[in-house]
Amino acid sequence: MDILSPTLLLSFLFLFLQPPITAANSAVYTSKTTFFSDYEKMMTNLKIFIYPTPNHQQYDSTPFSLLHNSLLASNFLTHNPNQATLFFLPFPPLSTRSLDRHIQLIRTSFPYWNRSLGADHFYFSCQGVGPSSSRNVVELKKNAIQIACFPVPAREFIPHKDVTLPSFSLLPRAVQNEGVPTRLLGYWSFAEVQSSVELINGFRNDGEFLIEFEPSDEGMYVERVQNSKFCLFVYDVEGLERLSVALAQGCVPVVITNRPMQDLPLIDVIKWSEIAVFVSSNMGSIELKKALIHTCEDGTYEKMRQLGVAVTQHFAWNESSPKPYDAFHMVMYQLWVRRHSIRYSKWKIM
Repeated sequence: MDILSPTLLLSFLFLFLQPPITAANSAVYTSKTTFFSDYEKMMTNLKIFIYPTPNHQQYDSTPFSLLHNSLLASNFLTHNPNQATLFFLPFPPLSTRSLDRHIQLIRTSFPYWNRSLGADHFYFSCQGVGPSSSRNVVELKKNAIQIACFPVPAREFIPHKDVTLPSFSLLPRAVQNEGVPTRLLGYWSFAEVQSSVELINGFRNDGEFLIEFEPSDEGMYVERVQNSKFCLFVYDVEGLERLSVALAQGCVPVVITNRPMQDLPLIDVIKWSEIAVFVSSNMGSIELKKALIHTCEDGTYEKMRQLGVAVTQHFAWNESSPKPYDAFHMVMYQLWVRRHSIRYSKWKIM
């Protein structure tokens, strides 16, 4: 009997590990065929070289640590830059001047930056890179792929190349059981939300909604989410962690925003419109309630709930042992599809 080649064996392993796709959950992907085909190519071919950190500084950040440690333990890592598909620039928060010096050091010490003006490089920065007239910082911001945290500050995200991390919550996935009745139509746990005061006040005396200042106990928050059909969030205020918890617990997110969102995690892989409701911050409470009731009555709610639960496999960080299609691999996939991002051949001051 012939021995399978490593490549063929990996292909069989990929097919074995691939999650079952059914008519019920395939609708959540922008392109199911392209996604799984590209994912398989990524698992086989993606190689990443990591540059040394500036002055051996440590980056004390939970999302960065999850990403960095997972990459170090993965098969994507290569110590031979000539084999690299992409190059990772790990650096702690730096002043513009320090960042300029660091990129200049990379430019002069290695030959790889100048080949593409940084377009096959990526870096992590929750807050983005501020404005600068420095050639090095401008090329970093315009060409290199930024891995950011949702929501990204205005003007710090370039949709065609940048990505946002899936939730970095390590909470276990405790999916709501089928058939468990929910008491509430909607739940809204808010902090300081000045832009939605009227909407908040409109629900305060409605018995089908629970509106409260965010609970200090995480277990209580999860219980509230489990007992609600819809969970309300304000874009630019709420972090992704709670939105991910809502999806995992079968509570359909209602995202309140007054502008288009291009920085949603996995936005080029997942159809967010299939798992969340997006409404204007100018919508009144009566109009919003009618819309949510209609979503329940026409069967859309149950479909969204099931898809939301299914997609949370892509938001789970498995720090000790990354698993196929988890948050780490989805970040790697997004880097893979951006390896041919638009490159700027000329330097222009922003």
